Amino acid sequence: MAIEVGMSASRTRTITDHDIRLFAEVSGDTNSVHLDEAYARQTPFGRRVAHGMLSASLISAILGNDLPGVGTIYLGQDLKFKAPVFIDDTITATVEVIHYREDKRIATLKTTCTNQAGVVVIEGQAVVIAPA
Repeated sequence: MAIEVGMSASRTRTITDHDIRLFAEVSGDTNSVHLDEAYARQTPFGRRVAHGMLSASLISAILGNDLPGVGTIYLGQDLKFKAPVFIDDTITATVEVIHYREDKRIATLKTTCTNQAGVVVIEGQAVVIAPA
């Protein structure tokens, strides 16, 4: 696939309680704000929130499967967590090529995750080596 500035791809997923519990198990991040409703009610969020990296993993899925695609090598990712993600929020992750160095196949991509209300929950940039 020829990579060009302006290309974009998205994936959407509804974040469930099951997703959060599996992510906690796999990652080892068992912070009570993610798993314990009584505890989470006492936090500024007022209820359980999903792990930020769970939503960010949708970005990785796009990069490794869709754009640039299979064989992509992740070099770096900057993330800013802008708003919480709650159980049953539907998150759309989008990546957009903003710079491409063809001789080295290095792509810089704007990365954004929004919820079902259009609120940006994560923003940042990824740098990858695109597959040959």
